[in-house]
Amino acid sequence: MSGLTRRRFVSIAAAAVAVSTGGAFAYAPRSVLWRGIALGARAEIRIDGLDGDEADEIFAACRHEIDRLEDLFSLYRTDSAIARLNRDGVLADPDPEFLALLSTAASVHRSTGGRFDPTVQPLWDAYAKLHSKSAERDYDGAGAIAEIFGSRVGFEHLRFGPAEVAFQRPGMALTLNGIAQGYITDKVSDLLRRMGMRHVLVNAGELRALDGRSDGSAWPVRINGIGGMATGRAVLLNNRALATSATSGTTFDGAGRYGHILDPRVGKPAPRGRQVTVEAPTATLADALSTAFCLMSEKEAVAALDAFPGAHFHV
Repeated sequence: MSGLTRRRFVSIAAAAVAVSTGGAFAYAPRSVLWRGIALGARAEIRIDGLDGDEADEIFAACRHEIDRLEDLFSLYRTDSAIARLNRDGVLADPDPEFLALLSTAASVHRSTGGRFDPTVQPLWDAYAKLHSKSAERDYDGAGAIAEIFGSRVGFEHLRFGPAEVAFQRPGMALTLNGIAQGYITDKVSDLLRRMGMRHVLVNAGELRALDGRSDGSAWPVRINGIGGMATGRAVLLNNRALATSATSGTTFDGAGRYGHILDPRVGKPAPRGRQVTVEAPTATLADALSTAFCLMSEKEAVAALDAFPGAHFHV
């Protein structure tokens, strides 16, 4: 796994547990499909009521929007806003959209008792190195993890405002991979709405439906279980969003013992076998909550939902 970036790990997890749309679209008249990549993961946009020639300009605009947002949130673009913040410890004059996403992250962080914490990136890197085949024989992974957890993790040590985003402790780093896929899904959906599109399903790692199908029905999606096994549960989306997270969707080690979702309260991977799907008004919120809820009991998750009207979860 040494050749995999964090984004690639997460994209594999999404492929293993994401919601699938199956073959329902085969029956839609004049339905067009675009496939591409967003933040390293497979993306799709489906629009009812168009043909291919009409869709070319629309899909080109969507590709441009995805590229623009990757310049803010991509960990694998060395000149992205988040990469510069992680390298320098400070980001001057941050883009308003970067601040907007941090504000949503802060809200979910507070409402979930700190379970959602984008400052786990140094901890994630340490676990990835510990379980990498290329790790040095004398690498003290346990010591590095303990040091990072004690001094370099904690959303309360991130300060952000219109002038700058800055870490308050040296060696900190940020990942927005637990929320940025949802944000990109929302921004592409908003763009399509402004372009006059209806009857749209966007999947940029998470799903969002604009209206229903052109025949008046809702968009049918099915929740797959861990390992991609179909659970038989279906969700009908109409102006709603859906996101799924699983603690063992992908793992750091080949034996599958250490999942990619880290608990910021203890500095360790979350227990295996937990999967949560969240339905919400926006994919941004569904994405962040599904990640946090993998670390929470059902009772705790229900309490957290009080802060987010219109959101609910499927365990």
